[in-house]
Amino acid sequence: MRIGSSIFLIALGAILAFAVQVQVSFVDLALVGYILMAVGVIGLIASLVLAAPRRQARVSESRSVVDPNTGETITRRESRDTGL
Repeated sequence: MRIGSSIFLIALGAILAFAVQVQVSFVDLALVGYILMAVGVIGLIASLVLAAPRRQARVSESRSVVDPNTGETITRRESRDTGL
């Protein structure tokens, strides 16, 4: 469930719970509205938590090698991000 559909469910539930005054014999529209609002709020919280940026770890490596021809020390540094 995405943010837009969660907001839609909250709005639809609020309309059913507070604005509709029609009596239907087999279903309580106010209760259905409250249920839709609750599902929308839970979906909104879940989608915000899942969309939040995650902690990333940066891994750095460095290697030093001596060139046998020149005797020069060559250092190679690599860094990459890991998506935790």
